[in-house]
Amino acid sequence: MHQRPPCSPADHPALPAPRIGVLVANLGTPDGHDYWSMRRYLNEFLSDKRVIDYPWWKWQPILQGIILTKRPFTSGANYRSIWNNEADESPLMTITKAKVAKLAAEAERRWGDAVLVDFCMRYGNPSTPAVLDRMVRAGCDRIVFLPMYPQYAGATTATANDQLFRALMAQKWQPAVRTCPAYFDRPDYIDALAQSVERTLGGRRPQKLVASYHGMPRRYLLEGDPYHCQCQKTTRLLRERLGWPEDAIDTTFQSVFGREEWLKPYTVEHVADLARRGITDIAVISPAFSADCIETLEEINGEIREAYEHAGGKEFTYIPCLNDDDAHIAVLAEVIAENLAGWV
Repeated sequence: MHQRPPCSPADHPALPAPRIGVLVANLGTPDGHDYWSMRRYLNEFLSDKRVIDYPWWKWQPILQGIILTKRPFTSGANYRSIWNNEADESPLMTITKAKVAKLAAEAERRWGDAVLVDFCMRYGNPSTPAVLDRMVRAGCDRIVFLPMYPQYAGATTATANDQLFRALMAQKWQPAVRTCPAYFDRPDYIDALAQSVERTLGGRRPQKLVASYHGMPRRYLLEGDPYHCQCQKTTRLLRERLGWPEDAIDTTFQSVFGREEWLKPYTVEHVADLARRGITDIAVISPAFSADCIETLEEINGEIREAYEHAGGKEFTYIPCLNDDDAHIAVLAEVIAENLAGWV
């Protein structure tokens, strides 16, 4: 509802009633799996200095001249294999919408119409600047920003925050903003992960549970990024909550890109090695992803499964991400509530 401030001139623009916004941010998704949609998305993603930090003069000719000529075709085919054809969108978009709808319902139950919940993508649409502007126009003078990454990394959490801060630069009247910290070691988050393992496996324990996290160059760890350590701690806390022995869960890293060394062991190599060692029953979980996406549905449940089976593995169980599971929504609602303290 818009109204003119009291004692203001007749030509003063009407102002909306003040509200608090909760802006949920995810990585992003192409608008389609065709060549040009994929090229636009990959160009934005791979041009991010937080993701690829090579000098512009060195990286951009390779990206524009080689990678963006070929990769849209292969990436488009991968997206096509998992695409939600009914909604004409990627699974990440479908799941994010469902998750945010539940969070909005929970916010309304707790705080009525005082809190507005929306979502944006770091790459692609809906863009961070567009959604931020929409929330400001709706009266949000305070915003809690929640990146959907349990563990902090410069290439995920930090770049999402960067994009928010850039979007704020375009606002005449900037809202106050709080950014949520990583939540990987919250007991309720670990419990939600453990419940998903127990539910999917039906109480049985495979010979090995592989916790596969998205990879990053090892150099980033040496430069001070805490992601590797937070992944290791996530695995340890999950194992302790499940009550399993120390050798029951392995931490690995997937999605290697480029020629430099990334965090090891690489998931695709590790599962094949497990099979060759006679481990014929494994399960794989992805605790760094809050929603199933191309890296889980196509890479883990496709490429990595095939590597394991080709090496002699028999039983391969993929444990879905927490997605819009009620336990996950409860965790995120508590994170939001804690960061709204003093505002509502």
